[in-house]
Amino acid sequence: MSESAKSGTRGMTVASAFAGMRSVSPVVFRAGCPDCRGRFELAASALRLAIGASSRTTFYSFTCPECGVLVRKPAGERIVELLTGGGVRTLRLHSTL
Repeated sequence: MSESAKSGTRGMTVASAFAGMRSVSPVVFRAGCPDCRGRFELAASALRLAIGASSRTTFYSFTCPECGVLVRKPAGERIVELLTGGGVRTLRLHSTL
């Protein structure tokens, strides 16, 4: 007997599977600009994460919405985890071989 038949999901439609789900709030990240000292919230789409071969070459960046300067900040393991989990686009700067 198939696993779906055992669990009673036979005949389940996509609509019924997702019927109880609610919309999810978009993820926002708090950030600050070292130039203008502005504090703001950014959507995941406003951030970029670059993962390098070391902690010195792993960083995230964004454009300050207040003064327009490109901001680049180091990203440790916890920041990488939060940004990737929140849907920030990631660029790997090194080979995983």
